[in-house]
Amino acid sequence: MTEPSSIVAEQFDTPEQQSEAAHLGVWTFLATEILFFGGLFLAYIVYRHFYFHEFVIASRHTDVLFGTVNSIILLTSSLTMALAVHAAAENYRRAVARWLSLTILLGISFLVVKGFEYHKDIADHLVPGAHFNADLPAQAQIFFWLYWTMTGLHALHLVIGLGVLSTMLWLARRHRFSSAYHTPLTLAGLYWHFVDIVWLFLFPLLYVIQRHS
Repeated sequence: MTEPSSIVAEQFDTPEQQSEAAHLGVWTFLATEILFFGGLFLAYIVYRHFYFHEFVIASRHTDVLFGTVNSIILLTSSLTMALAVHAAAENYRRAVARWLSLTILLGISFLVVKGFEYHKDIADHLVPGAHFNADLPAQAQIFFWLYWTMTGLHALHLVIGLGVLSTMLWLARRHRFSSAYHTPLTLAGLYWHFVDIVWLFLFPLLYVIQRHS
């Protein structure tokens, strides 16, 4: 088992101080990410106000089935991530690796589903540009610019999250986490939950909120 004293960096006096500093750093980072996505959400709100009818038409061309499946996948992955952190806190070392592996598998599944959805979008000419679907109003391209930008950036954040969780899995299999020390795993979980929460905003805005307008 890794003792607390062995993982305290020299600039900190106690494990508690180090943990508090790490949490503050991650929360500050997540705050900047919220501001980043917030700008995109603001752009969506502004353009939706000016082109409401066109956004309604464009939204009806998104695939609710793909979006729903991915919402279920990410909500489940949030549960498995939380269970991984809980297992570490309870010293269930093998369970930590199992729950992390399942979380990673769910994250990959999300990307696979999103890949199929993107393929369908391309086939339906829903990519803004010269070959955009001629049956849609020109302003619908604004909706799909936001759709591709926001879902693409979300997918990028998820890929980064998978890299982080893979590192946590590598550490877990080397028994680096215990009830005395699992701060990195907790912080990785915060990032993963942030990615999931962003999707819970994207799903209604892009797939659901205007479909029956």
